[in-house]
Formats: sequence, C-alpha cells, structure tokens
Amino acid sequence: MAQQLHKTKGVVLRVTKYGETSLIILVYTEQFGIQSYLVQGVRSSSIKTGYQSNYFQPGAILDLIVYHHEHKSLQRIKEYKWAYLYDSLLLDVVKNSILLYIIELITKSIKQPETNADLFAFIEDALLWLDKSQAEWAASFPIYFALHFSSFLGFQINQDANTQNNILDLTEGKFVSEIPTNSQSQQGDMVAMLKDLMRVMHPNELTEIPLNRFIRQEMLDLLEKYYNIHLPEFGRMKTLPILKQLMD
Repeated sequence: MAQQLHKTKGVVLRVTKYGETSLIILVYTEQFGIQSYLVQGVRSSSIKTGYQSNYFQPGAILDLIVYHHEHKSLQRIKEYKWAYLYDSLLLDVVKNSILLYIIELITKSIKQPETNADLFAFIEDALLWLDKSQAEWAASFPIYFALHFSSFLGFQINQDANTQNNILDLTEGKFVSEIPTNSQSQQGDMVAMLKDLMRVMHPNELTEIPLNRFIRQEMLDLLEKYYNIHLPEFGRMKTLPILKQLMD
C-alpha cells in the first residue's frame, strides 16, 4: 500500500540526531497519536537549511504534512511550519522546566500510536496556557496536568466530596475512610489539598488553592509513585529533581 499524505498538528517530544544531517523526532500528533519521523537534511550548515533544526525542539507545536503508513514504525515529514510561536515558554527557566516535565510525562506514559484528538487538544491547550501564564501562577500546574492527564490513560483518581474519606488508596485510585490492607495508600493534610486540586477544571483556578513549595514537592513525588503503580515500566522522572528545585 502506497504511503499517503496527511495534514496534522504535532507536539515534538524528543529529538535524536541521525547520520550527518538528519533527525529522528518523536511527535504526539493529532491524527495518529505518537509517531516517529525521519527529517532529512535539517542539520546542514548551509545558509538555506541551517536554521531548520530550530523547528524541532521539545514542546514545539507544528503544522505538518506527513507521509503515513500504518505498518511502519518510522514515518517521513514532507512539510513543516510552526503552528504557534511561544512568547516565553522556551526562554523562562521555570516555565521551561515545567514544559520538560510535561514532555517527559507524556513520553513515559504513551507507547502505542493510538489516535486521541481530545488528548492532543488537552496537551496543546496546556502548553498554550503555560506560555501565557505568569511564572508564579504556573507553580502548581505540573500537578494539575498530571492529575488530568491520568484520566486519558485510564487511571484517574476518583473525585470524592465525603470528608470522612481522607485516605488515598493509590492502587485503586480512590479515597477511602480506612487504611487498605492490600494497597499502597497516602493520608494527611496533603490528601485534603489533593482533593481540592482535583476540583480545579481550569488552570486559572490554581491560584485559589495556596500551596507552599514543600507541599508541591510532596505531591509531585506522590504522583510519580501513583504513575509507577499504574504504569509498571514508568520508572523515575529525570526532570522532577530539577523542577522541584525551581519551585517557589
């Protein structure tokens, strides 16, 4: 079957040098989910092509025209351009550390090329909001993203308004009133704050929930643990130690 051309948006996740002048890029696309693409000649030192590798950096949102064959693991890109030019996301140290955390979370969680337009929209909206936000407003955003991202992966923590259920059963992903005997769990003030965060439906509401840096750090550690329980090959987040150091 011949390869066909398709238009799609994509978020660049990872970039690997290939040969003398080419790149292999991992992209989360709107049309095909996660895909790997070979982009030839973009690392040339010539005036004509020397700048083209700038398009392919983690977090970049691109408009793509791609060749796609469902039985191939490495696709090709015919044309590319920026779908959105960031104002501050790639330059602001705090925002960029949050971006890299989000990119790593996506890369470690999604392995199969399944189309999910709603998930793509969620990721794109998240990056656009992060770019426009003030850095101090974005401090709790990694927690917000990880909580909502889990719903697309099938293991979102169930919301619960019952104040007596103040223990989080990490294995079952729900709040309970008694410590489970056969599951990992979490309790304490952080659980109540986590409940509040789960009710946040838009990042602008994050400012209404005051969290200090230590609570944020504990929550991020907890979410890493939660992802590991539900995704056994998830492993440790390399971006997390850096992100925790930069948090106010």
